[in-house]
Amino acid sequence: MAARMAMRGERLSAPRPAARRCAAAAPRPATVAQAVQEPSVSRPAPFAPEGTPEVPPKHLPSRPRRNRRSPTVRGAFSETVLTPANFIMPVFVHDGEEDIPIDSMPGQARLGWKTGLLRQVREARSVGVNSVVVFPKTPDNLKSYVGEEAFSPDGLAQRSISLLKDTFPDLEVYTDVALDPYSLDGHDGIVRSDGVVMNDETVDFLCKQAVSQARAGADCVSPSDMMDGRVGAIREALDAEGFSNVSIMSYTAKYASAFYGPFRDALASAPRPGTAERVIPKDKKTYQMDPANYREALREAALDEIEGADIMMVKPALAYLDIVRALRENTNLPISAYHVSGEYAMLKAAAERGWLDEREATLETLLSMRRAGADLILTYCAIDAARWLQE
Repeated sequence: MAARMAMRGERLSAPRPAARRCAAAAPRPATVAQAVQEPSVSRPAPFAPEGTPEVPPKHLPSRPRRNRRSPTVRGAFSETVLTPANFIMPVFVHDGEEDIPIDSMPGQARLGWKTGLLRQVREARSVGVNSVVVFPKTPDNLKSYVGEEAFSPDGLAQRSISLLKDTFPDLEVYTDVALDPYSLDGHDGIVRSDGVVMNDETVDFLCKQAVSQARAGADCVSPSDMMDGRVGAIREALDAEGFSNVSIMSYTAKYASAFYGPFRDALASAPRPGTAERVIPKDKKTYQMDPANYREALREAALDEIEGADIMMVKPALAYLDIVRALRENTNLPISAYHVSGEYAMLKAAAERGWLDEREATLETLLSMRRAGADLILTYCAIDAARWLQE
């Protein structure tokens, strides 16, 4: 290029010296401290306890603990949220005025349906729990071998539901659909003389029970009986009577568990001994699920969804979190988990002996159910947990 410019007679200028190019630049201070005349703030260095080994820092590209270093950071990254809106509070009612404590469930009682029931629901609502499920303690003189008291329009459950909806119109009222609280045999279905729990005949009565509860004002009926085909039959019966807006929360995966003992104390609904004339199964294993089974829960879930369930439940919850997760991953329906009486009683007993911090252990237990995939949790801890969450 220089040769071409020379041929054209253009003058080449010499490059400027570097010193000349920088001559106008202002001198820079050697340090920031020279520019800003303020005293520096030094923080005392933390120190390790005597005896701590001296090791060079490990070169770790990722340190997960950085995302757990403070409450603010942990709160920002928390993946699961537990609120009172997730709770359904079970309530036991009896046909009397005074509350009757349940020895095997500390803090729980059979509530007078006109008195204690309203008081407890009012307290629950004050801390943000606005969903309840009603379990009636049927008087023995109203029980029979077929359990027809289950669909009496003047039954204890029906009166309790109606009173709740009249008193708290926006309360979400769930019910229990099964025959065991009304049966002399203590089973969820009608028992034949040879000990067989009859399926289709039981479903006929369950449909009548669900419709009677809907007439009383129930928002959601909850078949806990584990009879085959009952969800579809109940959906049909409700729709035929004009209750298409009443939901069904199916006990989809209800296991034959050892954790139900305190509940059966509360309702006096355990299976009764048989006689020479009538065989009464000693347990409920011919209709409730085997605790060993996982795939069977997926089969039950597929059937319940096809038949029209709006919510699917796993019971018990704590020992079956894998089943909660399985249902969560195989359906878009809401999932509920029942924190059952035995699980509640274990927490209470350990807390009473000082073996566990009741608040921390309870909230951790409930959070684990949410983390597994439950949208709703039926829990006897509802009021306490809601109050602790607000602290």
